[in-house]
Amino acid sequence: MLTLDRRFEFRGRPVAWGMIGEGDPIVLIHGTPFSSQVWRRIAPHLAQRHRVYFFDLLGYGQSDMTAGRDVSLGVQNELLAALFLHWGLDRPDVLCHDFGGATALRAYYLNGLRYRRMTIFDAVAVSPWGSPFVQHVRDHEAAFAEAPAYIHDALLRAYLRGAAYRPLSEEALGVYSAPWTGQSGQAAFYRQIAQMKLAYTDEVEESYGPMEGDVQVLWGTADDWIPLSRGKKLADKIAGGRLTAIPNAGHLVQDDAPEAIVAAVLNG
Repeated sequence: MLTLDRRFEFRGRPVAWGMIGEGDPIVLIHGTPFSSQVWRRIAPHLAQRHRVYFFDLLGYGQSDMTAGRDVSLGVQNELLAALFLHWGLDRPDVLCHDFGGATALRAYYLNGLRYRRMTIFDAVAVSPWGSPFVQHVRDHEAAFAEAPAYIHDALLRAYLRGAAYRPLSEEALGVYSAPWTGQSGQAAFYRQIAQMKLAYTDEVEESYGPMEGDVQVLWGTADDWIPLSRGKKLADKIAGGRLTAIPNAGHLVQDDAPEAIVAAVLNG
């Protein structure tokens, strides 16, 4: 498990983060419904050559989950820009997945952040995105938030299993579900889903174009959440069509093929 033993106050809200390794900096940005622990099998390898920064997005993991607060994509890029300033980073490498990809792209196009190299995979970036389950939660957030714990736990585990091509281990299911259990965690899980809006990616998608620095796009060929065709569209827009398809990997490439991510970053 990664240790997030530091706190950054962002607009009065605590953000959990950690750092390991020495070398050129790289920032890891997780997606939903995960936390920085999704990098636990990857960060130690990157730390052999990099100073690795990882953090929990607002509303996720060990960061602020206060009810009634903004945990949408509309605030995460502002957080990333503030963290870059706090860490004193200028053009670091970034490794980003899912909502983390959207966050890195929004920060690039809206906040002016720049990256030496961006490795982005299975990202929420090209419309349309969002499953029927997401839409149903948007329409009935309160009902889901107040459902009996055993129903929530079953829904949560089924949802998480759907992210991976290979069966998730009990260890992985435990790690990924832990922040979303209990009364406050359950409410926070449905709150972040209810705040998912296409407007946040539509806002920047029209600006996509060749990016400064090196960009590599990876995608799981068996991603049932965001199909490979979306990855190809993203690669065409920001990386000159450069895309590496990862066989036998679903949306959660960190569990299905972590070695492919490590190789892309270290050998890219």
